[in-house]
Amino acid sequence: AGDQVAAGTVNCDGVLTIEVVSSGGETQVAGIVRMVESAQQREAPVQRLADEVSGKFVYGVMGASAATFVFWSTVGTKLFPSVLASAASVGSAPLLIALQMTASVLVVACPCALGLATPTAVLVGTALGARHGLLIRGGDILEKANTLDTVVFDKTGTLTIGKPVLQETRTTGGFSDIELIALAGAVERNCRHPLALAITEAATKAEIPNYNVQDGTFKQEPGAGASATVNKKVVSVGTRAFVSAQGGDSSVPKELMSTENNPGRTPVYVGIDGKIVGVLEMQDEIRSDAAETIRRLHAQNIQTVMISGDRLETAQAVGKLIGIEEKFIYGGVRPEGKAELVKDLQKSGKRVAMVGDGINDAAALAQADIGIAMAGGVGAASEVASIVLLGDRLPQVVDAIDLSKATFNKIKQNLGWAFGYNLIGIPIAAGALLPAYGIALTPSVAGAIMGFSSLGVMGNSLLLKLKGRELSKPPEEENKA
Repeated sequence: AGDQVAAGTVNCDGVLTIEVVSSGGETQVAGIVRMVESAQQREAPVQRLADEVSGKFVYGVMGASAATFVFWSTVGTKLFPSVLASAASVGSAPLLIALQMTASVLVVACPCALGLATPTAVLVGTALGARHGLLIRGGDILEKANTLDTVVFDKTGTLTIGKPVLQETRTTGGFSDIELIALAGAVERNCRHPLALAITEAATKAEIPNYNVQDGTFKQEPGAGASATVNKKVVSVGTRAFVSAQGGDSSVPKELMSTENNPGRTPVYVGIDGKIVGVLEMQDEIRSDAAETIRRLHAQNIQTVMISGDRLETAQAVGKLIGIEEKFIYGGVRPEGKAELVKDLQKSGKRVAMVGDGINDAAALAQADIGIAMAGGVGAASEVASIVLLGDRLPQVVDAIDLSKATFNKIKQNLGWAFGYNLIGIPIAAGALLPAYGIALTPSVAGAIMGFSSLGVMGNSLLLKLKGRELSKPPEEENKA
């Protein structure tokens, strides 16, 4: 079986033989379109408040119009007799003045501006995000992201490119480097972790024999390692604790200990029949935009945390290079431990976003207030995430937070405009300026002003598109610019 090809893929060179396995409605592109449409239908909590206020607002307007009619048809013209003179064009009758004011109040009042304030901003915000590679799953997510104060990063595949390379092999017990890689590769061929893929790739070289796992013997412990029977040997590959647990012997022979100080490398231990007989040292490249992303988050007073299943020394080496404080770096964390760490941060009053890419991060992504998945990761992470970074770029984490803040600011501006318009427009329509200035709104003028209020809300929401100029761009687009 070959690689999966998404609809819309452009083949620049060579020939592809492709098997169609899904109909048009089931393609990846169609799925993204469905998720965007679903996201635009999800209400933000502030929208529910606006809807509740709008519902009560209607009754308030009806009461205000009734009070206006009663006032001008009874005591209004007696208290302000000059109104009769200014209203000569409508017959100078108190009843006609009362009817005009009542109709103006009913027409000028605009609950629709309140109702449009949130959904128009959310619609523009989610659409803008989609155009810039941000799949945001709804208005409620935008509102939550606006309040974040802590971002937790997974290391492998998130802060690093997720393609580690085998740097060094150390063996003991009479095993050669080639044999050790071949045995480990046979086990890891059944795994999808980046370290497993790197070992598998190293084992596929021409001079290394191809071994197979005995059927029914493969076992995997996410975040720790895997074991299987290969060539009548029980081979375990993973962390020191995992490999040691397979045979009960946690000692590491001296010849396997590194003589160099390489904290940025990740040691993968290999055990044969319960004894540690080899170490494969892996090194992953840090993403070029990782340090800048951390700097931008710190500039917004957002705390950054890194958690990794790798040993603490490796995690600290990466964290030091990109600017994360050592006290906020956690190493040797199992998948369930990542979720517990996120929960502990939440208990301390933090609003937490979790950024990850693999199945090991799925529980933590689900636990966080906002789960952010890298598009290059597996489907499990994307399924539980609130935001998916379709561009698979770290700066998009900051883009998502910036866009949520800009969208929520637009929502507040829209609500402020809608409330302010009604607070000013309804009293004027009720005749508040008529006695002193002779200014009164006719129903036709009130209707025009009411339409303008809704257009103002929609126009203000569309201004959010200007935010797109500030969002990060892929390297290839920046080079063109």
